[in-house]
Amino acid sequence: MKILLSWSSGKDSAWALHRLRETHPGAVAGLLTTMNEEAGRVAMHAVRESLVRDQAAAADLPLHLVRIPSPCPDEIYAARMAAFLREAVARGYTHVAFGDLFLEDVRRYREDRMRGTGLDPLFPLWGSSTPALAEEMIDSGLRAYLTCVDPRVLDARFAGRAFDRALLDELPPSVDRCGERGEFHSFVWDGPMFARPLDVAPGVIVERGGFVFADVVSRRGG
Repeated sequence: MKILLSWSSGKDSAWALHRLRETHPGAVAGLLTTMNEEAGRVAMHAVRESLVRDQAAAADLPLHLVRIPSPCPDEIYAARMAAFLREAVARGYTHVAFGDLFLEDVRRYREDRMRGTGLDPLFPLWGSSTPALAEEMIDSGLRAYLTCVDPRVLDARFAGRAFDRALLDELPPSVDRCGERGEFHSFVWDGPMFARPLDVAPGVIVERGGFVFADVVSRRGG
């Protein structure tokens, strides 16, 4: 079993790595991230490529990037991803893991994409109680900042906030505690999946395309 983990830079993919290392020791062999080729940032999370590389180094795993335009037509996304997945099979990967929690349509989409590729999908966090999962993450030392907020469902003031118990206490009841419906996205800088914390801080906050984004910057520069 050789697992490639879909890596968004956020808490759910990071926790999926932690869970897989507990259940399948040594099987996770790489991280897969789609990157906006013009901006050099992760789609929706808007995290800098350099910081994703820092995460991969802290997790002691190779990082595989699929670069896509923004906006990205479905046919271009499908073609570039299919090309990469063929390479992944040639490298011996047998499974692709995702950090999805409960959205059935998203899971079906993943499964449809994997069908016929030679790679089996895994969902190590599937069906978890998201309030309990959020508490477990925080209790176990996961540290993250909110990098994107959908202001239609969550106040823009949450952008750049730490993902901690104080934040959970302030979230409206309508917002999933893990942001599974897209209410917010995050960047993980410490946790049991990393050998060491990343030295980062929240940066400028901007509104773009109907979303509020908080930059994360390395204290070392770059």
